[in-house]
Amino acid sequence: MTKQPKICVVGSSMIDLISKVPRLPKLGETLVGHSFHLGYGGKGANQAVMAAKLGAQVAMVNKVGRDVFGEGTLRNYCEQGIDTTYVLFDEERFSGVAPIFVNDNAQNFIVIVPGANLGLLPADVQRAKQVILASDILICQLEIQIETTLEAFRVAKSGNVRTILNPAPAAPIPDELLELADICAPNETETELLTGEPVGTQAEAEAAAYKLISRGPGTVILTLGERGALLVDKNKVEQIPAVKVDAVDPTGAGDAFIGSLAVYLGEGLTIHDAILRANAVAALSVTRIGTQISFPKRAEADDFLRKQGLI
Repeated sequence: MTKQPKICVVGSSMIDLISKVPRLPKLGETLVGHSFHLGYGGKGANQAVMAAKLGAQVAMVNKVGRDVFGEGTLRNYCEQGIDTTYVLFDEERFSGVAPIFVNDNAQNFIVIVPGANLGLLPADVQRAKQVILASDILICQLEIQIETTLEAFRVAKSGNVRTILNPAPAAPIPDELLELADICAPNETETELLTGEPVGTQAEAEAAAYKLISRGPGTVILTLGERGALLVDKNKVEQIPAVKVDAVDPTGAGDAFIGSLAVYLGEGLTIHDAILRANAVAALSVTRIGTQISFPKRAEADDFLRKQGLI
């Protein structure tokens, strides 16, 4: 019987405000959109929900506003079976929001307004210390205060909890955070910002990944969209292919990858096999509109993996 992994996410929640548009607007231009969707998002929340949908035992450490969005976010966590003991209310800030525009070519741009996410402080992490230490894997991103993420990683490493850093959205980060990361998983844009190197070719991507490795993380997984993922550690480099699908909406694909990667690693798969399966889950998620609602549950994911010959 497969082990049920325990995963803790210290990170963000947002309300996604998704508009489908024929193309991305020019500066000062007003466009008429095709449709609008309101959904639950935020990188931390997305990764937690993805892990929960695949059957992991998930705990969330997060702050939301005392507003309709915050109440809805808390309710959504509960409906997904996520431990909300440390989902806290910020009495001053509004809940985080993320206006998202998706064009007819499945390209998007996103603006985030963190709001209450910035109220999650290192002291809140200390209060959640036991749930972090009881986990197999801790996942963090960069949509909360960097000091809070750093504190979470310090707590995790004190108890030998495996750590995954998704350095998104792209921002400068201290070397200590990278040194505490067992796995650092940036996309192309984030890799370029962290290293100052291009990643347009295979050789460039490998060079950038090795430069990032030199700053401390044990393993780098550079996600390259349709080009799959590049796995790099001090001893090897390996290109792992993507699964080809007809993309409709790429929003949340990176979060689907991170959340499912954590589950498969927590279940004991090798990192190579975990990436293969996470690539497939992320690919399945882009075949429909939305973020969390596009994430497959375990049975659906397993069925897709069988069709791809991955299980």
